[in-house]
Amino acid sequence: MKPRSIAILGASEDFRKLNGIPLKALLDKGYAGPIYPVNPKYKEIAGLKCYPTVEAIPGEVDLAVITVSHTRVIESIRALGRKGVGAAVVFASGFAEVGGEGIALQRELSEVARETGVRVLGPNCLGMVNAFEKVMASFAKFALEPTPGGPIGMVTQSGALGSSTIGVGKKRGLHVGYLVTIGNEADIGFVEAMKEVMADSRIRVCAGFVEGVRDGAGFVELTEQAQQEGKPLVLTKLGRTDAGARAIASHTGSLAGSDAIFDGVSRQYGVIRARSDEQLLDFANAFSNCPLPAGNRVGILTRSGGAGALMVDRAAETGLQISSLTGETTAALKAILPEFGSFANPVDVTAVGMFSPGLICDAFELVLNDPNIDIGIAWMGSTRDVDFMVKAFADLRARVQKPFVLAWVGAEDHAVERLAAENVAVLRGPEPAVDAVAALVRYAEMRRHWQADQAAREVTRTEVARLSLPLPATTGVVGTQASATLLESAGVSVAPLALSTTADEAAVAAEKLGYPVVLKIESPQILHKTEAKGVELNLRDADAVRAAFGRIMDNVREYDQKAQVDGVIVQKMISQPDAVELVVGLNQDPVFGPVVMVGLGGVLIEVLRDVAFRRAPVSEAEAGRMLDELRGAAVLAGVRGKKPVDRQALCGFIAAVSRFGAAAGARLGELDLNPVLASPAGCVAVDNLLVLR
Repeated sequence: MKPRSIAILGASEDFRKLNGIPLKALLDKGYAGPIYPVNPKYKEIAGLKCYPTVEAIPGEVDLAVITVSHTRVIESIRALGRKGVGAAVVFASGFAEVGGEGIALQRELSEVARETGVRVLGPNCLGMVNAFEKVMASFAKFALEPTPGGPIGMVTQSGALGSSTIGVGKKRGLHVGYLVTIGNEADIGFVEAMKEVMADSRIRVCAGFVEGVRDGAGFVELTEQAQQEGKPLVLTKLGRTDAGARAIASHTGSLAGSDAIFDGVSRQYGVIRARSDEQLLDFANAFSNCPLPAGNRVGILTRSGGAGALMVDRAAETGLQISSLTGETTAALKAILPEFGSFANPVDVTAVGMFSPGLICDAFELVLNDPNIDIGIAWMGSTRDVDFMVKAFADLRARVQKPFVLAWVGAEDHAVERLAAENVAVLRGPEPAVDAVAALVRYAEMRRHWQADQAAREVTRTEVARLSLPLPATTGVVGTQASATLLESAGVSVAPLALSTTADEAAVAAEKLGYPVVLKIESPQILHKTEAKGVELNLRDADAVRAAFGRIMDNVREYDQKAQVDGVIVQKMISQPDAVELVVGLNQDPVFGPVVMVGLGGVLIEVLRDVAFRRAPVSEAEAGRMLDELRGAAVLAGVRGKKPVDRQALCGFIAAVSRFGAAAGARLGELDLNPVLASPAGCVAVDNLLVLR
């Protein structure tokens, strides 16, 4: 990132070409270290001695920019290794992205990088820019344009999208200190690059485009570094569909699309997700220029009633609160605004603001100083006195302590840039402004949770370390009774049960458990028991149990004659009229390892898809936040006369399941607890499916 010297392999004297642009950019920007062009065709380029090979360079080289074709990249890396060069940027395409032989070539590149010790950025990338030290190891247009350096660090898997986005951002006064395009990630990946960018004290906001995460543990370390340093990590993930989901035995697995898990982990560790390139810029703008709000109460000032309505609607959708202003604030507003204005939140100064522009900032300052307001949004359209408004909002930023953003529709570029220089965030319109405020509020809340949960996280990790699970050596489906014993040893409550192989054994077990009972077929081939008519409910005496045992056996033989039948599970039937049915489960994610899921719906879980995911383990507080994310969370508080569930018991149940998953580690395949009955009396699983790898 901060090389003391740079070699350009394949350098050209034609500064219009890809292999000429890096040299031109380095010279134009005044890079302070030695620059060594390497190309046997030239003796000199732009007044610099040109070397036939990298080995011929007399001095040390920290970074090599490789501009040759893909067929010559491997030999170039070997030469760099012999020279002792530590790092290289590889522009060339023709590797894994083209498939076929390109995949093998990239595999060889990765191996050669490890053998030689040369760290490789790319291939198939636009390179890297460090604007602070004028390191222009890139052929992107951005490298040739003014690069003053700024508080935003950008790491992107899509080079063209990333460089184009920051080009748009420059027009809004948003400047990046780093642009790192990682391409195919043959060696250096997103996590490593972003950690390095984040470590620079000049960077306040880290932003990026990711297609996927290769290193789940490293990604978590990155998010923890971001939290420790108080630097927002704002990401746009490309490909948000559930293409990564696979149809497997459990509900948890079938709902575990790659994006659903990435979203849950992002929420868990304080990552802010942006839907698009435009929103990524909006969020970076807000985080670069605003202190964090103390709460979610928003004060809105507008010159348009319609714009105010748009913002109020969007605020409600994003969970922001439109608070009432105090009587003192309302009286002060009435003293300065026309009588036909609106003095409630949102405050409407009406078209009078066009002719008395100072009125806008005066009224907005009153709103911001109201004790019921945590953060503000001011909306403006075209104005007659741009310079006056720029200075007025810059002065307001210096006076007030609370954060605010300005939604200035149609603002001229120079006004936006000047306000950005004064740490005033200017957004494109009403909804983008509200979304940016919601991101600030969400991140501030995540920060508070992170700091408050530090002790709980340590306790959770300690409990996982102490948890000794006697997992069977066999793989596949674990018997219901054995899995229930394992779960109970981890503190997960399971309704009492017993395995019976005859009708008489089932009757004896039912007597011990106490009526009423449930009978369920036990077969490793029949995972969804109701489909085989392998479940009988509400059995209240021994005769009913014996008869149900016979029916289940007949039904199962008709359903699948080849199925291995181990017997019938007899289980105490839990009858709780105020209970809410949930699903709690675990799944082995290929990136993040064991993840825990909670959802509403019981048998309807895959239809409703009302679920939340987290990386295991979680604290009880984090489990509570998972519940809050569910669209149907209100039913847990009691509806239609039902009493609220024991939320503390439910959170404890989810946390215990997550600890079980973390302790099982790589052995965990999946766990499905469905349904889980949450009631005022507690929380208990009445069916369980455990699969080990």
